[in-house]
Amino acid sequence: MDLSGKRVLVTGGAGLVGSHMAARLVDDNDVLVADDLSNGHVEWVPDAASFAEVDLTDPEQVAEVLTPDVDVVFHFAASKNVNTDRPRAQFESNNAMTYNLLERMDQVGVDSIAFTSSSTVYGEAPRPTPEDYAPLEPISIYGASKLAEEGLLSTYATAHGLTVWTFRFANIPGPAFDGSVIPDFVEKLDANPEKLTILGDGRQEKSYLHVEECVDAIRHAVEHADDAHNVYNLGTRTTTSVNRIADIVADEMGVDPEYEYTGGDRGWTGDVPKMRLSVEKLSALGWEPPLSSDESVRKTARQLVDQLD
Repeated sequence: MDLSGKRVLVTGGAGLVGSHMAARLVDDNDVLVADDLSNGHVEWVPDAASFAEVDLTDPEQVAEVLTPDVDVVFHFAASKNVNTDRPRAQFESNNAMTYNLLERMDQVGVDSIAFTSSSTVYGEAPRPTPEDYAPLEPISIYGASKLAEEGLLSTYATAHGLTVWTFRFANIPGPAFDGSVIPDFVEKLDANPEKLTILGDGRQEKSYLHVEECVDAIRHAVEHADDAHNVYNLGTRTTTSVNRIADIVADEMGVDPEYEYTGGDRGWTGDVPKMRLSVEKLSALGWEPPLSSDESVRKTARQLVDQLD
């Protein structure tokens, strides 16, 4: 799909990835951001985009923004906290949003959707994990919700003639204090540069792809992959441990804290301690991650530290 001159709906477009995607599209397209602002910030929405505060679990509100003139939907809205204290609500909300969008698309003849899934659909899988790995056995409600949503998208691609791009994310850091590990460490060390509490044992090891590279990869895949259902991992070829993240953040802040650990091999119930996705399929499509995982972490840490000044 040529992403120029299109009417684009970006759900969750006030969040980290969604706002960067909207910013990447807005120069060449008519972009409408729909977000309930539970995770996002209206000030992150690009000035040139339109904005509607919408609850996507409500079909009537979905109908207000998903109109027949929409050419493609970028569906980034989700309850994203893997360590949620409301797991049933998270599962039901995520699936309701996706089902409402798909039903409405079918009703009004909108036939293209890009969806942000997650590496958590794989569970604790061999590494590097390719897109055709099976069985998919998530260990968190968040992962289970994403896998269920993928099932809905696959059904609509096959039975309703939609073109679907599904992206299984590694960790996507960026310049936002959103509670994930890099901003968590920046905030903790800003408050107390002498000590840093690390969840688990610090040996958890995952792939980090900076948000700017993430949206580049998404746009490339949407413009170059044209199967009915296109599934791509988004990540880097390398990984970074939590201890290494702590070292990078401390280095960027010019501090030398003592580390203390909460213990165990994972940060919380449902956390996958080690994750690295195969990106060979995306590479074959012509896109390579320009930064290593460590470089993505350092770029993010530097952006966040600059915001403290």
